[in-house]
Amino acid sequence: MDRRGTDAALAVALVMLWSSGFVGARLGTEAATATTLLAWRFLCAAAVLGVVAAVRRPRIPRGDVRRHAVLGLLIQVAYLEGVVTGIELGVPTGTAALIAATQPLLVAVAGPDRTSVRQRCGLAVGLAGVGLVVAGDLGPGTAPAWAFLLPAAGTVALAAGTLLERRWRTGSAPIDGFVVQTGAAAAAVLALAATTGQLRPPADPTFWWAVAWTVVLSSFGGYGTYLLMLRRTGAMRTSTLLYLTPPVTALWVWAMFGQAPAPLALPGAIAAAVGAALVLAPPRLSRSASRTRRDPCPSSPGLPPTGARP
Repeated sequence: MDRRGTDAALAVALVMLWSSGFVGARLGTEAATATTLLAWRFLCAAAVLGVVAAVRRPRIPRGDVRRHAVLGLLIQVAYLEGVVTGIELGVPTGTAALIAATQPLLVAVAGPDRTSVRQRCGLAVGLAGVGLVVAGDLGPGTAPAWAFLLPAAGTVALAAGTLLERRWRTGSAPIDGFVVQTGAAAAAVLALAATTGQLRPPADPTFWWAVAWTVVLSSFGGYGTYLLMLRRTGAMRTSTLLYLTPPVTALWVWAMFGQAPAPLALPGAIAAAVGAALVLAPPRLSRSASRTRRDPCPSSPGLPPTGARP
């Protein structure tokens, strides 16, 4: 498979696996708090990755360890604690998803990459599409006003971690960086759960099903693919794919819980796909650049082309 095919396969995997996290959060928070779910999710994930590290025995510079620890706290802990805890406090899932969908806009505004008019239009169209997908679940809900700051802060943390990962460009292998990030996330959330009395898991077997779901699909699948895509395609392109996660999440919820998508979900999904396509489409070449690509070695003025008879 060539690079384009690999990138396309990774993009599909990212959208599917990142979307699964919302389902896992819903499963887990029916039996426990968000912090309890995240503590055991990261503990199990870190244990598995610890075995991987013991086999690989990587030599990661101390500077890279510190950077990856910061990335783990931003991309995994702050983002998930913000979004999932906000939903637990009564922020409607659709509202939280719409807030989280502003992440590509934050990356576009704060990132170093220049965006064209077409890409800016695509970002606006994609955000509008997400709004249509979650329109049936928008509103104030039962949460206090300050609870809406939690998913907003989590989204800012995800955008910051995304940009920092691209800026630092650590030399360690993606799997080794992922090990450090998950270990740092596990240490932070376990400390939070222990100090707030939320570490003890419930006896409900649904909780452990949610832990297994989030470890395999969300941590190893979603976050692993996200970090790999960042290395391969950059912050802007990777973040834009998150526009496609709310429509796919609606399908996950339909399949898992029997909750049919709202009437506006289909046009919203189409708009989100169009917006993502506008951002991700390669730029058009100018006529001169196109001519240069077709004839990379033009003949000099006044001289016959190479191979031509005088």
